[in-house]
This record gives sequence, C-alpha cells and structure tokens, in this order.
Amino acid sequence: MKHVGLFFGSFNPIHVGHLIIANTMLELTDMKEVWFVVSPQNPLKEQRALLADHHRLQMVRIAIDDNYAFSACDVEFSLPKPSYTAVTLAALAEKHPDKRFSLIMGGDNLQNFRRWRNYEYILENYHLYVFPRPNASYDDLAEHPHVHFIQVPMMDISSSYIRQMIADGHPPRYLLTDAVFNYLTEMHFYESRNAQ
Repeated sequence: MKHVGLFFGSFNPIHVGHLIIANTMLELTDMKEVWFVVSPQNPLKEQRALLADHHRLQMVRIAIDDNYAFSACDVEFSLPKPSYTAVTLAALAEKHPDKRFSLIMGGDNLQNFRRWRNYEYILENYHLYVFPRPNASYDDLAEHPHVHFIQVPMMDISSSYIRQMIADGHPPRYLLTDAVFNYLTEMHFYESRNAQ
C-alpha cells in the first residue's frame, strides 16, 4: 500500500514553510506522496478572514504544480461542517483502500490533540508525523508508538503573519511561491486591515 501523508490546513494562504515541511516528510520518511487537505472550517479556529474554499484550493494547486509527489485534496468540501479529522480519515479510507494514510502535524497540534474529536481512535489507527513548532510542549502522547517526531527546519512563518503583512502594505515576497504571490496580488486578497 502506498504511504500517503495527509497535511491538513486552511492554507490561508499556503506558504513556503508548508512546502518545506511536506518535502522534508517525503525525504525523511517512507511517504511516497503528501496530500494537502484544504479544510473549509477547523472547529478549533475562527472562521474570520478565511478566503473562499475554491481560492485556497487554487493557491495550493498552483503552489505544488511542479512536484508530482504533492496533491491538493478537497475531500472535506463535501463533508459536514465543521471538519473533523476522524470523519475525513474514514471517507478517505473508503475512497482509497489502496493507500495507507498518516497525519502530518505541527507540535502545537499534538499539544492540543486531546481536544480533537475521537482522538483515541485516530491515534490507535493512524500514525502521526510531528514537526517541531516554537514553544510547543507535550504530554505522554509524545511517547505513543504511533507518534513520530521528524526534524524539519523550524520556521516561525504563519499564514496570519503573511496576511498581516499584506494588510499593512508590505508584500511578503519569498514567503510565498511566485505563483501564489502573483495570484494574491492580482486578486487583492488580504489587503483590508481587517484581514488578520
């Protein structure tokens, strides 16, 4: 079965940090592909300043266009809102029985993992590949045999920081791929000071 890493996120917008994380996972694990799962609504995050689903999906597509091992996944667009990872995993397993799925997540997500719906089921049936995040702390979940820490370069880049830069009139060159930067600029996304 082909091992596929699922990288969930709002990708609002996708930035070079996301791409570096995904590529490092391919290099340092036995994953053959990484799917960027664009989430319409994360139950643990505010909906404010979230671009329309199709725009965030399009930004992911153009950001990863040159890497055959990366895919944009919109499975959550047709699932009930808000998006719960356990439901998404069940839908993907049914649709792709030939794939072995694992989750890619930041240390901050592992820190909050007990807040996820059905987190025990996820942990027992899937592997979590965790990359470091600044100031993240862990409990005994970090010792679980299905939790793997991968030494990805630690970058304190966030989509919210990029949105604020744009709102303040500072183009975030080099934090985005050229294609995503051009798309955002042409569409005038995040230019309002309300776009936190």
